[in-house]
Amino acid sequence: MRWRVCWTVVSLIVVETLVIATALSPVVVAWFLLASLPLAPAARLVVFALTAGPLYLVFALTLMPVSAMVTRALGWRTPLHAEMRITDLEWPLLNWVRYVAVNQVVRVLAGQLLRGTPPWSAYLRLSGSRVGRDVYVNSLAVADYDLLEFGDGVVIGADAHIAGHTVERGVVKTAPVRFGPRVTVGVGSIVDIGVTVGAGCQIGALTFVPKHATLEADAVYVGVPARRIDGRRIRSTTIADRARRIS
Repeated sequence: MRWRVCWTVVSLIVVETLVIATALSPVVVAWFLLASLPLAPAARLVVFALTAGPLYLVFALTLMPVSAMVTRALGWRTPLHAEMRITDLEWPLLNWVRYVAVNQVVRVLAGQLLRGTPPWSAYLRLSGSRVGRDVYVNSLAVADYDLLEFGDGVVIGADAHIAGHTVERGVVKTAPVRFGPRVTVGVGSIVDIGVTVGAGCQIGALTFVPKHATLEADAVYVGVPARRIDGRRIRSTTIADRARRIS
């Protein structure tokens, strides 16, 4: 068991070092080119300062596809419908740990800058998610990409937690999460494993959707746990409240 843990840690460090080095290579080349320019020290300092932001963007945009392709090539992923005891430290669990760790590095170094953008959706797709067109994920609390399915037009609000795994009494359990087209998840909501959401469904802010739940299409769900409400009544109440404020 100890040798499996040691190999997991060493391989993770080696792979992540190579990934980051590859992503940094265009930045290093650009810095060498800038350093070779015949400029005064003060002017060179200004040039480096002005290019720091764009070069970091280049690093982030390079890191995402490189990291995604490496994890897919190595087979590091979240296993489907698995129950993995943490104390056993079997290979499926350790591969999942490496997958989560690599994705976390990308979230920290690139996600803060690019979340909610088309490149971030493309990264999720490269990492194994089934992501449709015009999908915007404005949250870094999304994990287990290979178990996620987002239809066209899905919008994930800030700080929404969506993952394909949960930990119960020392056992990691996994199941896919599927969103139909045009689903909206509000800010700070939590969607547990095994959830299926119908097309056009809206999940309100700070809502908790329990595991293995099925939400109906073109419906509105709010609360802890999530419950369906009448969207027309909400719209009517909102209009009435606005009318009272104006009067």
